[in-house]
Amino acid sequence: MSTRNLSLATAAFALTFWAWNLIGPLSSSYTKLLGLSPGQTSLLVATPVLVGSLGRIPVGVLADRFGGRRMFAAVSFLTIIPVWFVGWTNSFAGLMFWGFLLGIAGTSFAIGVPFVNNWYEPARRGFATGVFGLGMGGTALSALFTPRLVEHLGRATTHVLMAAALAVLGVVMLAFSKDAPSWTPATEPALPRIREALRLKATWQGSFLYAVAFGGFVAFSTYLPTVLHNVYEFAQSDAGIRTAGFAMAGVLARPVGGILSDKVGPIRVLSAAFAGATLLALVLALEPPAELPAGAALVAMACCLGLGTGGVFALVAKLVEPARVGTVTGLVGAAGGLGGYFPPLVMGFAYGQTGGYTIGYLLLAATAAAALVYAAALRRAATPRPVTV
Repeated sequence: MSTRNLSLATAAFALTFWAWNLIGPLSSSYTKLLGLSPGQTSLLVATPVLVGSLGRIPVGVLADRFGGRRMFAAVSFLTIIPVWFVGWTNSFAGLMFWGFLLGIAGTSFAIGVPFVNNWYEPARRGFATGVFGLGMGGTALSALFTPRLVEHLGRATTHVLMAAALAVLGVVMLAFSKDAPSWTPATEPALPRIREALRLKATWQGSFLYAVAFGGFVAFSTYLPTVLHNVYEFAQSDAGIRTAGFAMAGVLARPVGGILSDKVGPIRVLSAAFAGATLLALVLALEPPAELPAGAALVAMACCLGLGTGGVFALVAKLVEPARVGTVTGLVGAAGGLGGYFPPLVMGFAYGQTGGYTIGYLLLAATAAAALVYAAALRRAATPRPVTV
């Protein structure tokens, strides 16, 4: 039963994340169609990320109250509306509005973590959240298939198919998924639970670390097609293939991060991840030639960020009692999504001012270095000090 529900939750996460990232892979075509500036393109790509991030706070609270089964279905059905209209809209204002509502799909993360946590004992929750994290592959599926589907079927038909898939997903989750026997609905009011979660050190620790790890992954997954088009002049479909490779590397690394966290501890995994991200950001700041130098650095960056995302929620699962995981996950997930909102805006501004992305990569290196120092500080704080007589 636990395996079935973990599999269903992962599939739901993947499909909703595909829907969440429908705009990013088509950014270059929107830029040409609407004559957008680099700043407008960045804002268009980043808007669903913002809503999907902040929306995780109330959705995490609702998941604690109504359970993952019903909440997965609700998010699937609600996402149908913006997915449908994004496919038929041909104005910047319209895309911004429906892209804003498209962010609903990104809230599914705050449902899945407590849902799968309740199905597994504490010793295996790093594994469970890591496997669930494979659903991040929805961004890879979007990067790989959305441009091709649009080329062959047209944008409107592609979005109609996605809307139909979301409708099927909602029905499947209601019919075949089940909340864990150990789960009990949270009955206390939402605001006190959020305030209590905000008083936990684990909430703030996880929020900062996840903002760097998952935020970096989301920022690359949504904005990388634009970077590859501007710097290396790849066509939209070719940029999509390379972005899909980046996303899949990060997705596959996430469960590895969770499993390693169960074995050696999440702090060690996070330290290694942020150290690698710092060095690789410095390499990318040089804008090396395409394919082997740049491509290898991007794949390695994805692996580091994926390990980090797996490590963060293994840490949260160890530090937070199950009854509060949904609320804490919503807050931490919101921080992670917000971490992915600002980099595209910074990169778009940097490109508009300098014609390159060096400043953005240097800021990423500095942020990853700060996360490394913070993770090291957490490790020292958690290490018992010898008693002197």
